[in-house]
Amino acid sequence: MDRSQKTEAVAQLNAVFNEVGVVVVTRNLGLSVAQSTELRGKMREAGASYKVAKNRLATLALKDTQYEGLEEYLTGPTALAYSEDPVAAAKAAVEFAKTNDKLEIVGGSMGGQMLDEAGVKALASMPSLDELRGKLVGLINAPATKIAQVVNAPAAKLARVFGAQGAKEAA
Repeated sequence: MDRSQKTEAVAQLNAVFNEVGVVVVTRNLGLSVAQSTELRGKMREAGASYKVAKNRLATLALKDTQYEGLEEYLTGPTALAYSEDPVAAAKAAVEFAKTNDKLEIVGGSMGGQMLDEAGVKALASMPSLDELRGKLVGLINAPATKIAQVVNAPAAKLARVFGAQGAKEAA
């Protein structure tokens, strides 16, 4: 990499750090190309990205962002998983690490909040943004359904009484 490519890489990473909601630092302990491709695919499905970056360039890109504390995790063969959804990258990385011992979760940050390995795993156990939206819609919709049931209940009871009365007279 020449100087201009390094400058461009730092600028791209800095732009990413200014836009995302969570960054997870992972350590690559010998992933094969196939395993790395599988991990990237799972990240993409979850709405996250996975990037191997030189530690020095990543450290430069972290300057003047809310993720400045991540420098301490950038030692050895590391890679960065990130997403706008605060849960997606953590969830995808932790799920992959459960099935593959060659990927280690080192730490991360959600906004300005630094997370250790346990914090990233706790974040991964939370429901995603889409799941939370679904639950919220369900909670908003539930009272309307209950109101409709309460309003229709007396009419249904009345219809059953008339039906029983009609069956009695017919017998």
